[in-house]
Amino acid sequence: MNIILALIGFALLIKCADIFVSGASSFAKNLKVPTIVIGLTIVAFGTSAPELAISFSSHLSGNADMMFGNVFGSSIANVLFILGLAVLVVPLEISGDVIKKQIPILLLITVGVSVLFLDSVFSGAETNGLSRADGIVMLLLFSVFVYYLISAVKDKKSDDDAKPKYKTITSIALIIGGLAGVIFGSNLVVNNVASFAENIGVSQKVISVTIIAIGTSLPELVTTIVATRKGESNLAIGNIIGSNIFNISIVLGLPVVAMGEVQTLAFGVVDIMFMLLAVVLLWVFSATGRKLKRYEGAILVIMYATYIFYVL
Repeated sequence: MNIILALIGFALLIKCADIFVSGASSFAKNLKVPTIVIGLTIVAFGTSAPELAISFSSHLSGNADMMFGNVFGSSIANVLFILGLAVLVVPLEISGDVIKKQIPILLLITVGVSVLFLDSVFSGAETNGLSRADGIVMLLLFSVFVYYLISAVKDKKSDDDAKPKYKTITSIALIIGGLAGVIFGSNLVVNNVASFAENIGVSQKVISVTIIAIGTSLPELVTTIVATRKGESNLAIGNIIGSNIFNISIVLGLPVVAMGEVQTLAFGVVDIMFMLLAVVLLWVFSATGRKLKRYEGAILVIMYATYIFYVL
């Protein structure tokens, strides 16, 4: 039954992601704003909804390993696995703004949370974790991203003069309906695969950074691949960058600010190094020719396999 329900969830994910991308693309054209802005906001934050829900529930239940595994695992998976797979399907064009502004903002936020989290390295503590003060700093780092978004909307017009496929109201309905289906489908997959894993005795850290992290990233995975195949490269890359910024600063920061500090023994320097390496590789590959090529996608996927091998 777990396997059957997971397969139904996958089918729902694929169909609803197609609806979601179509609605988001039309919405950008109707508002005459850059598609990248929609990708960085509505699409990115929407597809990060499962991570946010799991982060709050994990903190409430005192399950720090699940909380950190969800965020760190998803952030690593988004760049190395999801973007890598998408590029293997179709090479991805990267705009100058992504290279000069968006990836550096993501790197700034990733470095920031790394320094705040690694108490064992920077203050000699026995455990790593985040305090309420750290959470506030993370929310302040997110404000840098918000400032960039406001500037992008003010300074730019739509990057696509094509006539929108749907009217504004229809586009909004497709976004809401598609996103609801994506989240419901991802929950079906995550819950049933996690139950299956628990039944065969897989450890909590392995479940959190593999099944839960990849499972909650399924909306990003399917949305990114669908957007790439439809030629919506800005929507695809915006989804990944925006999702990671949202995951690191809000999905971690908000529960910590609301409910207090959280600590873990299960995550440390190696996990953080992979998260940083993912962003650095993305920046280097993007800057060389303003295009992510298939062999670079293969390198990203191999790096992700290396991380999973380390975790296992």
